[in-house]
Amino acid sequence: MALPQLCWDVKFLKDNPTLQDENYGIPAELKKINYPIRLVRYWFMYHFLREDAARKGALDVCEIGVDVGQMLGFMHAAAEHGGEKVPLASWDAVDALIREDILKRAGYNHFYEVDLESPEFKLDEGKQYDAMILLHVLEHLFKPEDLITKLVPHLKPGGMLIGGFPSLPESMAQSREDKIRPGARKYGHVSVFSPKRVRDMAAANGLEVEILTGAFFIRKKGFFLENYKWWMRLNLWFGAMFPGWPGETYWVLRKPA
Repeated sequence: MALPQLCWDVKFLKDNPTLQDENYGIPAELKKINYPIRLVRYWFMYHFLREDAARKGALDVCEIGVDVGQMLGFMHAAAEHGGEKVPLASWDAVDALIREDILKRAGYNHFYEVDLESPEFKLDEGKQYDAMILLHVLEHLFKPEDLITKLVPHLKPGGMLIGGFPSLPESMAQSREDKIRPGARKYGHVSVFSPKRVRDMAAANGLEVEILTGAFFIRKKGFFLENYKWWMRLNLWFGAMFPGWPGETYWVLRKPA
């Protein structure tokens, strides 16, 4: 399986202005760090989209669980601070609560305000996308696989689902899920994933696992080593080599063309 993240650019993570926007709720400790590992969630999505756009041209994108638009904000900031600009045809937003004024300023085009687990959940009939983003969303759903099944028809042939979430080894995932569900707060974590669950999710929906990787060895808020590029690179290497390590998993699931 390809591991392109080992050679992707990390320079534009340093002093990325996404960290400074008060709307995004980034902890103060991270604003003083050069290469905060917490930002790799957006970094992975950016590079997944960048590589796909290099092959296809401008992308139609749908982001599920947009919050206040951190992902698209990161995309714009990357292009302005050393990263490549990713050509976008459209970028739609799906969330249980749409902050339309904030999201319009960020550049989102069309909005779906809907509970992701509601039986009424649907997108516009016939609308399809080159990429659909599920970034730190599925762990908040009791039946995440049901959402995947609803989204796949909205992928163009050759389109991709991309995303990520906290993960554990398969041997630990179910017991952890059983433990956290009874006491979970509203919108808290209720599902636990492993690399195997990602592969099973893909297989059940006729998707090909194109990339499946861990993200880091260790992440600690405000950790001084996160000021050094070599530490970021080391963590990315470790995640690539050991995707089942307790931490976070990121993935590209491709709909056959």
